Amino acid sequence: MNDTPPDAAPDNEHRARATRQAPLSPIWIVPIVALLIGAWLVYDSYLSRGPLITLTMESADGIEAGSTLIKTRNVEIGQVTSVNLSEDLSEVVLTARMTPEAAPMLVEDSTFWVVKPRIGREGISGLNTVLSGAYLQLEPGQSEEEAERFTVSEQPPVAPPGAEGLRINLLSEAGNGLTVGDPVTYQGFTVGRVEESEFDVETRRMRHRIFIESPYHRLVTDNTRFWGSSGVDLRLDSEGVRVRLDSLEAMVSGGVTFGVPEDLPRGLQAEPDSTFTLYADEDSAREGTFDRYLEYVLLIEDTVRGLSRGSPVEFRGVRIGTVASVPWNFTSPQPERDARLAIPVLIRIEPQRLGIDSQTLDMDEWRARFERLFQRGLRASLKSGNLLTGALFVDLGLDAERADDYTPETFAERTVFPTTSGGLAQIQAQVTALLDKLNDLELEPILAGLETNLATSEATLEQVRQLTAGVQSLLDDPETRALPGELNSTLSALRGTLEGVSPGAPAYRDITETLDQLERLLRDLQPAARRLGDNPGALLFDSLDADDPMPRAPTDRSSP
Repeated sequence: MNDTPPDAAPDNEHRARATRQAPLSPIWIVPIVALLIGAWLVYDSYLSRGPLITLTMESADGIEAGSTLIKTRNVEIGQVTSVNLSEDLSEVVLTARMTPEAAPMLVEDSTFWVVKPRIGREGISGLNTVLSGAYLQLEPGQSEEEAERFTVSEQPPVAPPGAEGLRINLLSEAGNGLTVGDPVTYQGFTVGRVEESEFDVETRRMRHRIFIESPYHRLVTDNTRFWGSSGVDLRLDSEGVRVRLDSLEAMVSGGVTFGVPEDLPRGLQAEPDSTFTLYADEDSAREGTFDRYLEYVLLIEDTVRGLSRGSPVEFRGVRIGTVASVPWNFTSPQPERDARLAIPVLIRIEPQRLGIDSQTLDMDEWRARFERLFQRGLRASLKSGNLLTGALFVDLGLDAERADDYTPETFAERTVFPTTSGGLAQIQAQVTALLDKLNDLELEPILAGLETNLATSEATLEQVRQLTAGVQSLLDDPETRALPGELNSTLSALRGTLEGVSPGAPAYRDITETLDQLERLLRDLQPAARRLGDNPGALLFDSLDADDPMPRAPTDRSSP
């Protein structure tokens, strides 16, 4: 039954017809379009939003939420959205929104670090951040495992994870002073850097990780030795004065250098993550190559001042060993001997120094050889290697006179190397003997004689002074001073006389004529002289042929 009034039916039908025929109002178009645009923007923003990552660092110096950017190769790839402290307040936790393009870079071995102004050994960097502020730098890694949490370093990495080269580990004693970023050099040329440096509490040693760039990594072999470089190495020891200069960077900050010792083969190329020993200096690195040796103990009765660890052991000028410790096990009981207390010194005989291959080295044969040499008079002594510093070295030599007094001995389970007094001890003994002789001399007679000689010398000097005064007075006499003038006059007269008898002078002609006449006279007298020489009586008698005259008595004219 229909309760609707009859007059109301037409009105309802009219309103329904009007409702079906009324068009949509244009005012609804604007909100609908705005709603569609907003939905599109939301959808586009959702699609363009990159991943959200978490970064941790020790300090948020220079980092601000909403303004600090994340870049790679100077291209913006993200932004820090929040800066908070960790729950235990030990670090700073950053939240950063990355761009979708940066998603493939977020892998396990990717690295982040803070870029800000720095002044270091390599110069000034990060000046562009003075006005723009610090930012985070991303270096993509090579891993395929994705990650959402990273640690931000305060220092840039030495080498990127994908760089070609070689990473190896070095172990050394504490206190070598290496830090991250120190150079690794080869013959003065920088070929790598120190990436990590930490102290191992268990082993009490320093562990360093270094990176050597390609192609220089091929220089590292299994026979390579690494040692610390201080830039300047000045040594004054028993081997003389040695000065070595490295690069300027090594002089400022130190570093590591390496090489293969001359007496070792080059070896095979080192594998990644190999471990090497870092020696204190080049000499220690070279000493490390002589890993097979004989140990002996020297019982030195002389002073060991000037003898130190590392001093050479030589045989006729050729180094064959090294001093290992001075002194060594000083409190151990010494062999029974009549000598005074000796200083034990441990030495090492290293046959590899003679160019012997370690593979063919027979240590037992070398030990037997030294036993034979001991019996032939091989002895060790200390000698001065540098007069300026007083450094000593161990010198080995054969002393045939002491070949029969060798007795095998041991000290602290080491064979005792027989010794003899060195040159310094012999000089000291000679000086002592000379002083003893001087003390035994009777000096009073000698001093008395010296006093007498001094008195005689003074008298002699007084006579010499008087003689000198007499000579001086003679020289000051006017007549003595006139002698040179008279002598000159005499010489002038003699010169005139000689000029008068010159070949062109009349006197010379007269003398020549007189000499000619004298020559003729002598020539005429020569026969008479010969006659008188043959018959001296010819001067009284006319002829030798006449008979000798007979003497007759005088006639007496008065007789009848």
